[in-house]
Amino acid sequence: MEYEVKNAPLPVLICKLQPGESIECQKGAMSWMTTTMSMNTGFGSGGGGGVLGALGKMARSAVTGESVFRNTYCATGGEGMIAFAATFPGNIMCFDVSRSGIVAQKSAYLANTPGVNMNIFFQKKIGAGLFGGEGFIMQRFSGNGMVFLEINGCVCEYVLGAGQSMMVDTGYLAAMEETCSVDVEGVKGIGNALLGGEGLFNTRVTGPGRIWLQTMPANVLASAIQPYIVVKSS
Repeated sequence: MEYEVKNAPLPVLICKLQPGESIECQKGAMSWMTTTMSMNTGFGSGGGGGVLGALGKMARSAVTGESVFRNTYCATGGEGMIAFAATFPGNIMCFDVSRSGIVAQKSAYLANTPGVNMNIFFQKKIGAGLFGGEGFIMQRFSGNGMVFLEINGCVCEYVLGAGQSMMVDTGYLAAMEETCSVDVEGVKGIGNALLGGEGLFNTRVTGPGRIWLQTMPANVLASAIQPYIVVKSS
């Protein structure tokens, strides 16, 4: 399969498939495609099969809010093309999870090739889940194949050494390699916490591994435009 990402900051992922090749996505993610593509709705290929696999996918759906079903598009009438447009201004990034598992915010998933497993990523410390924003509700992508993720705004990539940390405000951590760990630290000083405007907690990401930070989380944009939204009474 060949793919390219075009037209950032309103990007679209365009995939060209050879006969018999397929790609999976969240329900409703397809933007346009050739008539040589056929669709099948099911649980998807990753995350295990059978009853336990189905239960695991339903549990992930309950936590993340995504549909339990996935659409698989296959090139059956010759070569095919399918496009997935981003749902938010930013970038679409492509990761080969056979090289390293990826942990990403729950809203980042766009599509994947067969063989990619999707599982809920549980923090080792409960504080990271309760106070870390995206913390508890992140997803882990592993297995073999490509996963395509949406990043809100521009992307800043950092490589953290073993034991090296980066302090990140809530919502700015888009993705990280699974070798990294996440914890939460309170803002030091009562005055800083109450008057600094940065909230009570920050997310500490510790290496080794790569992390990808996004410059425009959806909640930040929503807060910025909220004062300009006028609600008219009927």
